[in-house]
Amino acid sequence: MRWALVKVALAVTTMVVVAFAVPLGLVVKELARDRAYSNAERQAATIGPVLAITTDRAQLERAVASAETGPGGRIGVHVPAAGKNGAPAEIGSRRAAPAAVAAAVRLGRASISPVPGGSSLLQPTAVASGIAVVEVFVPDAALTNGVATSWVVLAGVGLALVIGSVAVADRLGTRMVRPAERLAGAALDLGKGRLGVRVPVDGPKELRSAASAFNSMADQVVQLLANERELAADLSHRLRTPLTVLRLNTASLGDTPAAEQTRAAVEQLEREVDQIIRTAREQKAPTRQAAAAAGCDAAEVIRERMAFWSALAEDEGRTVRVAGAENPVRIPVARPELAAALDAMLGNVFRHTPEGTAFAVDVHNAEEAVIVLVSDAGPGIADPDAALRRGWSGGGGWGHLPAVAGGGSTGLGLDIVRRLAESTGGDVRLGRSVLGGTEVRVWLALDGGRDRHGVRRGHRLRRTLGGRGRRAARAGS
Repeated sequence: MRWALVKVALAVTTMVVVAFAVPLGLVVKELARDRAYSNAERQAATIGPVLAITTDRAQLERAVASAETGPGGRIGVHVPAAGKNGAPAEIGSRRAAPAAVAAAVRLGRASISPVPGGSSLLQPTAVASGIAVVEVFVPDAALTNGVATSWVVLAGVGLALVIGSVAVADRLGTRMVRPAERLAGAALDLGKGRLGVRVPVDGPKELRSAASAFNSMADQVVQLLANERELAADLSHRLRTPLTVLRLNTASLGDTPAAEQTRAAVEQLEREVDQIIRTAREQKAPTRQAAAAAGCDAAEVIRERMAFWSALAEDEGRTVRVAGAENPVRIPVARPELAAALDAMLGNVFRHTPEGTAFAVDVHNAEEAVIVLVSDAGPGIADPDAALRRGWSGGGGWGHLPAVAGGGSTGLGLDIVRRLAESTGGDVRLGRSVLGGTEVRVWLALDGGRDRHGVRRGHRLRRTLGGRGRRAARAGS
């Protein structure tokens, strides 16, 4: 906007300067020419009274010498012959051709005749013997005297006007652009989570209105987030009572492995609820970037969650296989988020497949990505694309099997997995596993999912790792 205003001011001022300076320069040139001829006419007029009195050569020469106001040799007098035997007299400097002098005598008025180096003013004057002609030479330099200086002054004035208009336009543009830049910067800061940013209400009327609207929106965002935190804290706090009952009931389950698993699950649930309450009460929740920077060991998390789910799998007669989780696998994902995604995928296996259905978890660590495969021997998913949409609850289950674990699905499990993968630059794919059922393939990119040329690596990773995952699954089945 600032540069646009400068260009408009530059174009308009240049056109105005040209429209006025060019005609004014021509007028100055014409004035210099008229001034030169006016001076010549005044010099010729001083010879006229002398010619009216006498045509004596000596007196005329003295009159010509006294009439010279500049360099000599510019005034001449053509006197006609007196009587039949007389000869015409030529006094002073004569440059005009005889034909031009004769034409001036015939016309009886002043005329201008071009001569080498300038022009001559021919002024006819009546004398006793006829018509005498006074000739005044006007050099070319006299016709343009002072014109160059005047043009330089005009050019300087025009340049000053152009520079002044550009400076004024730049100041006006700055006055308009700075509030807009502050508004854009504040919007970026608000998008980064800096909720305290506000914009000064100044500048043009429209930008003041935009700044006021932005500040009002920021205040509403802060209020909405505060309300959301309070609501999350209140809802989490309400879970304390049933959790306390569960914890008391687990004390009566004895010392069996299932009882220990149940007590561990209740304790973990209590910790999660406490963490939700603390996070909701904080002024600023931890960012995904900070958690991703810390990362976690995917193999360790998988072993921990599989130890939890294996007890339930043993009760339901399910065959479980874990591959690739022996060595550490660092990923740019927070530990609680990965644990929640694994629980969502494994929970779907238990919820949507009948008891006794085998399942497997495979981890593949590549140079540019980590792939987590969760596959089962169930009936599969009839519509994989719909299953990845937020809010899809399975309807008739995966395939045609109704939800086994009592329903209650919110349709958010796979959406949690998808958002986790996309936060790293990866994605989630559903397909048919080698066990015959569903395969959930989670791609976790290690550096944003793009190579140094800015191209996504998804297709290359699928070619190099897809076949490897199928071979590992066949080996364990």
